[in-house]
Amino acid sequence: MRTAGSMSDTSAATPAAGGGEDITPCLECDVLVVGSGAGGLSAAVAAAHFGMRVVVAEKADVFGGTTACSGGWLWVPNAPQALAAGKGEGLERPRSYLRHILGNHYDEAMIDGYLHAAPRMVEFFERNTAVQFNPGSGVPDFHGNVPGAATGWRSVVAVPYDGRELGPLISRLRQPIPETTFLGMGIASGADMRMFLTATRSVKAFGYVTRRVLKHLYDLAVHGRSLQLVNGNALVARLLRSAADKGVSLWPGASVCELVCDEGRIGGAIVETREGRREVRARRGVVLATGGFPHDPRRLHDMLPHVRAGTLHYSAASDGNSGDGLRLAESVGGQVSHAQAHAVAYAPVSLVPRPDGSLGRFPHLVERGKPGIIAVNAGGKRFVDEGGPYHDYVREMIAATPEGQPAVSWLICDHRFLRRYGLGAVKPAPVPFNRWLANGYLISGATIGELARRCGIDVAGLDTTVSAFNRHAELGEDPEFHRGTTPYQRVQGDPDHRPNPCLAPITHGPFYAVKVVPGSLGTFAGIRTNGRSRVLDARGEPIPGLYAVGNDMNSIMGGHYPSGGITLGPAMTYGFIAAETIAEGGAAEGERDGRKENAV
Repeated sequence: MRTAGSMSDTSAATPAAGGGEDITPCLECDVLVVGSGAGGLSAAVAAAHFGMRVVVAEKADVFGGTTACSGGWLWVPNAPQALAAGKGEGLERPRSYLRHILGNHYDEAMIDGYLHAAPRMVEFFERNTAVQFNPGSGVPDFHGNVPGAATGWRSVVAVPYDGRELGPLISRLRQPIPETTFLGMGIASGADMRMFLTATRSVKAFGYVTRRVLKHLYDLAVHGRSLQLVNGNALVARLLRSAADKGVSLWPGASVCELVCDEGRIGGAIVETREGRREVRARRGVVLATGGFPHDPRRLHDMLPHVRAGTLHYSAASDGNSGDGLRLAESVGGQVSHAQAHAVAYAPVSLVPRPDGSLGRFPHLVERGKPGIIAVNAGGKRFVDEGGPYHDYVREMIAATPEGQPAVSWLICDHRFLRRYGLGAVKPAPVPFNRWLANGYLISGATIGELARRCGIDVAGLDTTVSAFNRHAELGEDPEFHRGTTPYQRVQGDPDHRPNPCLAPITHGPFYAVKVVPGSLGTFAGIRTNGRSRVLDARGEPIPGLYAVGNDMNSIMGGHYPSGGITLGPAMTYGFIAAETIAEGGAAEGERDGRKENAV
């Protein structure tokens, strides 16, 4: 495998269409991947393993996209880890579960293709790369009352990684969202997070956390960042290590501004680099993996009714994900689907003031399920099972908002809850929280009524809601929304709390609130492709040489969110499939796989 410096340069310089600017002599490779999240890096690593020369063009100065800031889970029924533990289940149960959740958006060909290919993808990466996974033995599907739902063993997550293994590439790894870390140190879901949440109540947990923090402080002092990589950060680090090992050329600060079409086939792209515009000739294919459109105001307005109604949308996805891949595909005849049930993967978000005056976006994925918290709207009324799936929280928040009013809610808790579990960016004890009161992120009140007035919530409405909630919570009951009745809800709760791990009264003042607005973790609507990741034109035919993966590819889940990992699982699987297809010669330019019935 030759590196970028040894790839052949042609002498001809081609001006960008309509631009007239000089373009440096073009570089030739086999595959150009646009974007460096899980989908793009998976395609790049697999293509390089299959013997192709690969360039990854990432417009940010760091690699990893939204994946690097994510939980890092992949939904993969019948993964090798499950089979090795005797937890294989065949295909009918996951099929049944998805049929019930996706309804009319269930695409049998795409779902079956995914369920067959995803375990094979996991096996490929574990056998041939630095990517290794742990099983999610206790990670349940979101909707436990639906036929076919599982209580565990359908998910995998990257094994934590020592950042030192990346060498100089560590400086190019995107760091997690700072508000979701402790002084920049990522905390893994499951046992790791439980240790941090119980550090003031358990000698064992205190010792574990102390060791983790001391090691982190050493890394900060010596290396300037955390080297204990977990979650999506570990996944990207492992993919980057694999890419480097296989000779993939990694270009940071390289934005693709135009696709090059040769006699009806996509043959490369014009790339804006630090040294100027450069033509990259990709003999065998271009893979679009730019992360969807969570920061594209025009497309968000077109696809999200609440945005058209006047409520702003705040995504926790990488700021660079602004729809580049979708626009590139459309420029050569690709089609963006508008048929999803929901165009984005919703998540409740709070806006966090930062010292530089900017606003961070904290995705509320964890603390909502703990005992002693509720969510209310401006009328002071609950509108959702607070500990349920994050996608459902925002969907119900929007639905509960009267016409003409902004969609907004507040998470309400008491002092005991705040110090035990934290609230949004506010960390639990013993971390101080006065600065959050000072900058207005955290609102407090000596009484529920005072808290309501400071938030602008209807006082009588909130008082009535909290009183009713407390009466039932004392008994571990929630007759209104049934919190704690599914495996997912109970996993999100506190196993040490009885009788219901998800419910406790809100009685220990002072009381606190954080304002929550509609947000997302990424987008569902994307470029229409077939089961081989090939971009389709208006007739449903493959565009030769063009592929889409990750959130650039239209989600196979139809705009629904059945379980954690339904974004990264397909991202890596279809990245792998794209590389396989290219290695096979485009599957005879995809004619056998270009059938309209096998498209999303």
